Amino acid sequence: MPKFAANLTMLFTEHDFLDRFEHAAKAGFTAVEFLFPYAFAAGDIAQRLEKFGLTLVLHNLPAGNWDAGERGIACNPDRVGEFRAGVATAITYAKALGVKQLNCLAGKTPPGVSDEVLKQTFVSNLRFAAAELKQAGLNLLIEPINTFDIPSFYLSRTAQAVAILDEVGASNAFVQYDIYHAQRTEGELASTMQKHLSRIGHIQLADNPGRHEPGTGEINYPFLFTHLEQLGYSGWIGCEYKPAITTEAGLGWLNATHLPKVTT
Repeated sequence: MPKFAANLTMLFTEHDFLDRFEHAAKAGFTAVEFLFPYAFAAGDIAQRLEKFGLTLVLHNLPAGNWDAGERGIACNPDRVGEFRAGVATAITYAKALGVKQLNCLAGKTPPGVSDEVLKQTFVSNLRFAAAELKQAGLNLLIEPINTFDIPSFYLSRTAQAVAILDEVGASNAFVQYDIYHAQRTEGELASTMQKHLSRIGHIQLADNPGRHEPGTGEINYPFLFTHLEQLGYSGWIGCEYKPAITTEAGLGWLNATHLPKVTT
């Protein structure tokens, strides 16, 4: 049976961030994820998780200046020191929040940097991050992102991510497979997930077009949920979508996935 985690960066955004935990729990979720915790004290987030009986399944490593349009710095040869300092910060938060895996955003390709240097930088940073996370008992994820939404994003395809991980050679490093990004970039969702299931540590979803909730677009989510169950995927599926109206109004799709009824 699929297990769904509410992405609190994308869902319940009509409420302040720290209030979203309560609304996720009231909507029936038992797990959450979000992009970044760093604007808040770890203790404040941990208090919400405990109070509302929620498990945190994922957050990202620091990714540069998000508000200025940066989407990660792991492939940037001029930001290696900043990246490594961010790994330490992320581990501190992870220990406080009980999360077991952290996602690393590769970032946009810096102008004037060769493909060889980009790859060397990314692989080196991932080796460092994986080693640090392993000491802390954590897994590292890398996420291919479509270049329609984020032009020049360095990591954009599943096969590319698997090849990078092969070169990194870390037993605790996996792919974060975002169904929405994969649909926009490469399609072949069912066969790709089947082929690379052992390399996938986390899955996220949204429909296409619009990045709204399942059932609003072209992706056959009932089929994919059954497919993942048959494949034996036992991890969480993060609901990283933009509600078409409000989060609560769009949660009806959960009732079509043979899950316990969700109340709002």
